[in-house]
Amino acid sequence: MAFESSKDNVVDHLCSTSVTLPKMIKVHQVFDKTCIDPVDLPRVVRDQLDRDEIRRNIKPGMSIAVTCGSRGIANISIIVKAIVDYVKELGAKPFIFPAMGSHGGATADGQLEVLAGYHVTEETMGCPIRATMDTVRLGTTVEGSPVYQDQYAHEADGIILCGRIKAHTTFRGPYESGLLKMSVIGMGKQHGAECVHESGFINMARVLPQFARVVFDNTNILEGVGILENAFDQTYKIEALTSGEIWEKEPELLKEAKRMMGRLWIEQTDVLVVDQIGKDISGDGMDPNITGTFGSPESACDGNPGPIHAQRTVVLDLTDASHGNANGIGVADVTTKRFVDKTNLDITYPNALTSTLVNMVKIPMFAHSDENAIKLAVRVCNMIDRQNPRIVRIRNSLEMGEIWVSEALIEEVKAHPNLELAGNLEDWGFDCNGNLW
Repeated sequence: MAFESSKDNVVDHLCSTSVTLPKMIKVHQVFDKTCIDPVDLPRVVRDQLDRDEIRRNIKPGMSIAVTCGSRGIANISIIVKAIVDYVKELGAKPFIFPAMGSHGGATADGQLEVLAGYHVTEETMGCPIRATMDTVRLGTTVEGSPVYQDQYAHEADGIILCGRIKAHTTFRGPYESGLLKMSVIGMGKQHGAECVHESGFINMARVLPQFARVVFDNTNILEGVGILENAFDQTYKIEALTSGEIWEKEPELLKEAKRMMGRLWIEQTDVLVVDQIGKDISGDGMDPNITGTFGSPESACDGNPGPIHAQRTVVLDLTDASHGNANGIGVADVTTKRFVDKTNLDITYPNALTSTLVNMVKIPMFAHSDENAIKLAVRVCNMIDRQNPRIVRIRNSLEMGEIWVSEALIEEVKAHPNLELAGNLEDWGFDCNGNLW
């Protein structure tokens, strides 16, 4: 995706001459660092699966489908490989399939490419990977919606759900992002995911369990492996659940995941600068539970204190692992020409068509350098101290242990029990082209 435009355009010129950016200082955010060492993960996964209630469901010779999604889950290749190895140890025949709705451009090859980016391949996993966008209709929800499932998964003797449990980016309910959602939207492929999203996110908390009930009633869900992460994008907890326990225990695990997730301890700022977004970071490119950039605010409010509120949000770059999927850029106010050029609309648009949140893929104003993009955001703020703007910079919404703040926020940092100054005031460090890297 490319736009023909002059490098020295009028917007860049106005911003570069009318705005002076303040110096920034590195800050450590304090969170619970409890995590599982990756070396120990195969043992932890095996111990969880070796419970009698779970072990007895896996019989020799069974064909067992193991889900793997599109999110950038820490240690996902280690966790999935441990599941595969355990199933093989019991004499069954595992295979992995992409359970990611419409992601990967809504094509089988695209979804295989996403998995390969996480080092999930037939060679690394030691089992087949079967990818298709074909589905089988399982039945109908109590409200009359059709429910679909990946054809290969449907043909298997049993399914093991594997996925991260965390706060959803767009709706609130007892089941948000997790194993139930994986069973419905991930395994539903593009067709199934589209049916779930048809009623809009405002109804998602109600309809998701309805779809899941049809899936569980018509599928041999052997168990689920729920993954929880801490604020540092590290594996905090692994819990294997029977199909019945998924319904019972996932809501409590969700609450635990919300307690462990990262956040910005500074909640009010003029400009939030996000170095990079991507589907490997969040389904929305950047997690709005952290950045405040909700694509559907009316369905995401749960009555709790809100996350950071920034007048303007700047996104500088798109991760390579997102494969051109720029979902989430539409809730930013400013971006860069570099980001626009990395965007692949054929990969990005299927996501918006499936979710129905077309605002998430709109292209905002962009500048030709990181420096001018940030200056542009400052310039279009209202009622701020332009000589001393409040700016927060994060790398992405997963890595929240270290942030940068402008000079105007130093006293607030000093007064906060979960914030620590970690250096001295510095210039931004733009290169000769006005970019940060």
